[in-house]
Amino acid sequence: MSFNQAIGATTPFYTAIFAYLMIKKREAWLTYATLVPVVAGVIVASGGEPSFHLFGFIMCVSATAARAFKSVLQGILLSSEGEKLNSMNLLLYMAPIAVVLLVPMILLMENNVFEITVALTRKDVKIVYYLLFNSSLAYFVNLTNFLVTKHTSALTLQVLGNAKGAVAVVVSILLFRNPVTIIGMLGYSLTVIGVLLYSEAKRRY
Repeated sequence: MSFNQAIGATTPFYTAIFAYLMIKKREAWLTYATLVPVVAGVIVASGGEPSFHLFGFIMCVSATAARAFKSVLQGILLSSEGEKLNSMNLLLYMAPIAVVLLVPMILLMENNVFEITVALTRKDVKIVYYLLFNSSLAYFVNLTNFLVTKHTSALTLQVLGNAKGAVAVVVSILLFRNPVTIIGMLGYSLTVIGVLLYSEAKRRY
């Protein structure tokens, strides 16, 4: 999990690329420069990751790029005068599409998930409240993501998300006892330093 979070920290790099390719949005050169340690940190962490697996690494990078693409796309939709979408409307359109895409994947990748959920519910009804609470949190996360994107930018949203990633790395190491090497920790630290530098660059420019 800690390695996955470190790779996720490179989302601002992909977001900057997609923002330039899709809407020709340029940042100050110093802002782009601060993304270098973010990416370099992940490269260093990859070399020192004891649980490294190439397929898993490719999937993590692909998911990171897709998340960046989504952020830029939602930024376009929220700022388009023709679409006239606000955060609530965008979530209204996005949620049903997510259900249609994700439910078949659940059935394909998680055998007997519904039977297991029913069995757990019969054993302890509190799991229903946990699921409802989790769903509510996911709703507010998406809504606040859209609000931040609308009032700042997709790139800023992803850099702010890296603060969450840094916390997740520490918690995952403490909670799940993920094996971490000195090189890996140096890589994670370099990524976090890049995030801090980016925040300072955005504040100045």
